[in-house]
Order: sequence, then C-alpha cells, then structure tokens
Amino acid sequence: MSRHETGAAAPEARPAEERTPPGEATSRTPDGAPGTRPGTALDGAPGAKPGTALDDGPGTRPGTALDDGPGTALDGGQGDELGGAPESGAAPPPSSVRQVARLLASEAGLTFRRPRNLAMLGVLAVVPVLVGVAVRLASGDTGGSIIGEIAGNGLMLTFAAFAVMTPIVLPLTVAVVAGDAVAGEAAQGTLRYLLVAPVGRARLLALKYANVVLFCLAACAVVALSALAVGLALFPAGPVTLLSGTTVPASAALLRIGIVVLYAAAGMAALGAVALAVSTLTEAPIGAVAASVVLVVVSQVLSAIPQLAAVRPYLLTTWWTAFDGALRAPVDVDRMGQGLLAFAAYVLVFGSIAWARFTSKDVTA
Repeated sequence: MSRHETGAAAPEARPAEERTPPGEATSRTPDGAPGTRPGTALDGAPGAKPGTALDDGPGTRPGTALDDGPGTALDGGQGDELGGAPESGAAPPPSSVRQVARLLASEAGLTFRRPRNLAMLGVLAVVPVLVGVAVRLASGDTGGSIIGEIAGNGLMLTFAAFAVMTPIVLPLTVAVVAGDAVAGEAAQGTLRYLLVAPVGRARLLALKYANVVLFCLAACAVVALSALAVGLALFPAGPVTLLSGTTVPASAALLRIGIVVLYAAAGMAALGAVALAVSTLTEAPIGAVAASVVLVVVSQVLSAIPQLAAVRPYLLTTWWTAFDGALRAPVDVDRMGQGLLAFAAYVLVFGSIAWARFTSKDVTA
C-alpha cells in the first residue's frame, strides 16, 4: 500500500524527555546560548564560574549541592559529606585528658565539700593537739620513746602523731570515704546517671580510686601540719635526735617528715583499694565501711598473736608502722621498700576485684 493511499503519516512520536512545555527552554546549554538563564552553564563551559553546580541559581555559593538539595557538592567543595570533611566552623571534640581532669576535680570537690568528711579531717587535726598538750602537761618520766622525745624537740610530735593515729584513726577515716565511693552512689540512686558520663566504667572506677588517694594524701598532710604547728608552739625546735642516736639538722628532719607523710599515705591508699573493692560488692555504704574496719581490726589482732608470726608479712597492718625507718640513719630503705611492695600488691589484687565487679555489674540504681 502506498503512502498516498493511506494519507499523511502521523508525526513521529518524540521521547518524553524531549517534550517541553511551551515557553521553557528545550535543553540546558552553555551560558549565553538561546533559551537558557544566565548562571546555568555546565562546569567548564564558556562564561561559567569554575566549580558551579548544575541548575545553580543566582547567589549560590560554589560547591552547593545539585538542585539546592542537601548533600554533597558536585565539585567537592566545603560541606562535602562524601569526603567526610568537617565543616569549617565545627568545634573539635573535647580532649580526653581534659574530660578526665574535669571529672576528677568534680569528684574531689564533692568529697572535700561534704560536711562529714570535713568533720573527719577536723578530728585528724585535733588529735595531734591533744597529744601535744598531754605531753606538755605530763611529768618528764616518758622515757626514751618517740613520745618522750617530743619534750626536747617539737618536730618529733609529727612522728608521735602518726604512731598514735596510724593503727585505727587514719584507717577509719579512709574507710569511710573509700567505702562510700561506689556503694554511696548506688544507695542514693545516682550511680546509673554517673555512668552516662563520656568515660568507660573502668576509667570511672580509676577516677574514684584517684579521688580516694587524694583524700589519703590530704588526711596525712593535715596530721603532719597540725602536729608541726602544735609542736613548734609548745616545744623548742632544733636538731633532731633520731631513734638510732644520730642527730640531724631541722631541715633534714623536715625532709624525713615528708617521707613519713608519703609512706603513710601509700599505706592508707592500699586500704582504700580494699574498701573500694568492698564498695563495689554492696549497695550499703555502711556495710562497706564496717567490713573494711573489721578487716583492719582482725589484721591487728592476728599480728599480736605470736603463734601466727608466719602470716604477719602478708597482713596490710604489719607494714603501716614501718615509717619509723625514716627515723634512723641511714633510712631503713629495705623495710620501707618491702612495705611499699606490700601496698602495691594489695592495690593490684583488690583493684582487680573492684574492676571485675564494677565493669560487669548490672547497675539498677
């Protein structure tokens, strides 16, 4: 059949994408071509600004997303999410060290602002005063002990104060603070909120223990400063005669007092590790404190039994009084070193117990 017989053929159908409404451009062409708006040139076309995206409207920044939608720039400019580049004004994440320091400062602030803890530090400051006044009022028949040396030199009151307070007063104070570290938070219902902080459980436990160590240092420093003030006020000061019979100048005696403070703080920190481990096992802070104090009393009783002399080196309380090695010339480094090793062993063992319990504990309060 011929074309003339069938009539005029229907016009050939155009693809849908080529049909455009009347009055609109038929295609996107380089800037300056008929039917296009200025500013819609393809990247690299004549008259186009380098880096402009397709369908750029006037005033659009180079590197904006296609068709003004959120996303990535065609040329990989600022804001490109594909490249993962941060925006120019984004603040860097806070330093991990800064976070830890801030949390430790918060813990220490809470500890040293609590009236109970301040009262205990006050008691620690009063005991050397009582010892000094008692020695001042007593007759001169105190013998050649540390207490007897106080009347001849006020610096010796510091050593006497630690000898009196190390067996029970200092341990009781540290046990109250360390035993309350975790159990107290659980009892108040604030432990689970504390875990929301941007630190892991292990790091939070380390912060708790660091706070206990700071309190131990503060407690021993309070004892030393109070004893020094009272000793210098009530008794003469000068060269100190040590337990070994050697006389050292006052400056050397002050250095030995510093050694005693650090050694006593290390011993109390070992007890703090024990109390902290007990604190992770219960939600009753009184129970944790009582268990720690009972452990101290039982250890001292066992040390006093001659038949149990074999267990003395393994008891924590055995090494607390080894600070008297600083009152000898030369300093008894061997005995004090053994004491520090014993303290470190207690911290390692009970710190591991606290870590194992706290990191796996189901916190519901």
